[in-house]
Amino acid sequence: MDNFNPTLISIVMPCHNAAPYVEEAISSVLGQSYPHVELIVVDDGSTDGSTEILQRLAAGHPERLTLIYQNRAGPFVARNQALGHANGNYIAFLDADDTWHPDALRLMHDALIAANADLAYCSWQKIGVASTDPNPIVPPDFESNEAVAYFLEHTPWPINSVLIARHLIDELRGFSERAPTAMDYDLWLRMLARRPRLVRIPDVLAFYRLYPRGNAHIPHWQQVFDAVAVRHDLARHHPELVARFTPAHLNELIYGPLLREAYRSHWRNDTESARRLFRRAFRKADWKAGDFKHLVASLLPAPLYRNLVDRVTRRRSVRIGG
Repeated sequence: MDNFNPTLISIVMPCHNAAPYVEEAISSVLGQSYPHVELIVVDDGSTDGSTEILQRLAAGHPERLTLIYQNRAGPFVARNQALGHANGNYIAFLDADDTWHPDALRLMHDALIAANADLAYCSWQKIGVASTDPNPIVPPDFESNEAVAYFLEHTPWPINSVLIARHLIDELRGFSERAPTAMDYDLWLRMLARRPRLVRIPDVLAFYRLYPRGNAHIPHWQQVFDAVAVRHDLARHHPELVARFTPAHLNELIYGPLLREAYRSHWRNDTESARRLFRRAFRKADWKAGDFKHLVASLLPAPLYRNLVDRVTRRRSVRIGG
């Protein structure tokens, strides 16, 4: 941070193989009505033509766009690397396939200043081929000391719907890289321990792209395990934040998703995720007698579990068909 600017917003954008979308994403940054912005893009080993698009745009906007390269280290490593080059007093995150309303940064910045807050957050709209809900998502309006239960039950917002005071990011030392699929969720949970001042802008300012089945290359069980791990870490490292919950309620907040997501995986025929999630739920979740057959079956070796599920599914199909 060699040239710190108190009015500047630094936007962090990782990019890996986002050629169909990245120019639109960058245009939504350069077209912001807030005038003081810099964009730091980290090209994470793209092979689909994204690099050439980024180089062309960086050459056309050298005073506003900084381009950095890394080789397939992942989006959160990229975000941390970009943070090391950021000169702004405020930080925003925009992925290479998402966009903003032209007034997004101005409205969030104005709200942040007016409320003397540490973080501003807005409503968002899901877009893309996997988006089935035309309605925008309007998050609750809460104080940070009321947010713990909500954050433990939900990932509170997509990463492009917040504007954060730089000091808060610096105090948190950026993203932890210990839970690969939940590092933004981990950041928001760790943030709560700082008791930040939050301010909501109810306008829909962020657009978040969805794809079929999410990140298909990342197993669903891994995503659930990582989310459980960061919730567990919050409770372990900051017991004062969860002291008002009964042990049973806290256990449900942390581990309840294991069983729910195990059943979701089972009905989606994702047998590997179902098996791993049921096994973890057997040890950690509050399960009922009706869950027992699934929990015991999950203790089988993976090939036997798949064969058992396949036989039960075929038998159920025959009964329904007959």
